[in-house]
Amino acid sequence: MHNKFNKLSLAVALASTALIASQVSASGFQVREQSAKTLSNALSNAAAGAEDASFMAYNPAAIGNIDGNQVVGGVAYIDAKFDLQEAEANSLGGVVDYDRGGSRQGGESAVVPSFAAKTQLNERFDLGLTINAPYGLSTKYEKEWIGRYHAIETELATIDFQPTLNYRASDRLNLAVGLRAQYADATLSNAIDFGSAAARMGNPLATPGQNDVIGEVTGDDWGYGYTLGALFQVDNRTRLGIGYRSEIDLTLDGELDVRGTDPVSEGAIDAGLVSGTGGKAELTTPANLNLGIHHQLTDRLALMANAEWTEWSSFDELVVVFDDGRDPSRTEENWNDTWAFSVGANYALSPQWLLRAGLGLDESPVPSAEYRTPRVPDADRQWATLGATWMPSPELGITAGYMHVFADDGDIDQRATPTNENASKGNLSGTYEVAADVFALSVDYRF
Repeated sequence: MHNKFNKLSLAVALASTALIASQVSASGFQVREQSAKTLSNALSNAAAGAEDASFMAYNPAAIGNIDGNQVVGGVAYIDAKFDLQEAEANSLGGVVDYDRGGSRQGGESAVVPSFAAKTQLNERFDLGLTINAPYGLSTKYEKEWIGRYHAIETELATIDFQPTLNYRASDRLNLAVGLRAQYADATLSNAIDFGSAAARMGNPLATPGQNDVIGEVTGDDWGYGYTLGALFQVDNRTRLGIGYRSEIDLTLDGELDVRGTDPVSEGAIDAGLVSGTGGKAELTTPANLNLGIHHQLTDRLALMANAEWTEWSSFDELVVVFDDGRDPSRTEENWNDTWAFSVGANYALSPQWLLRAGLGLDESPVPSAEYRTPRVPDADRQWATLGATWMPSPELGITAGYMHVFADDGDIDQRATPTNENASKGNLSGTYEVAADVFALSVDYRF
């Protein structure tokens, strides 16, 4: 029983690490807010807007639309709310009720900084660099909440370094290529039902669902990919853009630490009945493609539209390899490719003020309630955005934007069987209500 319990604990924890890093690489909590200007227009200008150097995060050829030198700094504040309604949770076979009261809310706030700079080397070439966080997540539930065996805390941070070279092929066409060096760091925790395992081993002090052990996994890695882009000026009023980001392979090297929540579980750890170890989980963050059009309808009004495709079908299986040589853990994911569509408009109120707005629709990669988890309770969503840019001088721009995310309710139906990954986690069902607010601010300076 000791070896079996240890194996299940590590499999659950490390599998969750790889899962969250991938989930947050998709429309389900992909961090798209790399520019206050794109956020203000619901990302409808991502591929073809090319207003400042920060746009190279979506289309590297954007810097070819900007003469001279420029630096851009920005920050986004994301406030996400998750609330599990009508929740039910119990052990394998429904023997033990896991409801111990407490909140079902798991939303957290996060701050996402970004930086971009470009210089025009000569008449043909531009050189740029953007540093941003394309993926990230922060969710935290109470340690005694009803779904504690599936998730308690999830923290993921990524940093992308993207040097970019743009070639001005003609007065109308820009072509660009960039390298992506990505660092990912994750910390995840969930409870382990040691009380049930100890009761089966004959411990008279143990109570199923009461003597939890908290397992916390940390893991990190570097991965590398590339980005390609093109920007074509059809005429004086219309611009087309396309930007592509390759997939990135990561191998999260993880360590599992454990701690008790009461004298029974703490005593088991002290006695070596429960212990941490290490493992690795390989994953591929998906490729994605942005297609866009920007049209200056009048001297004051510009209209734009964007479509973004993410190749989530590449995430079909999760494999965890253990340091001690035991059999790998495999989890089926079965995710779908996704599309996001958005439209937006800019209105020049005066030479100093530009007003922005946009609407968007975003598909979830999660195919059904069976694959939805409390770490990322993702569902289809809609965006509504507003913003404004103030230009006190031709060289300086200050932009503020706001986005509200309306997400559809998402059912969760995690079922436990003797042979699947939920055998030690138990059953969890309910309906998630999800919403988020995002505030962004950026400053760009041309010289």
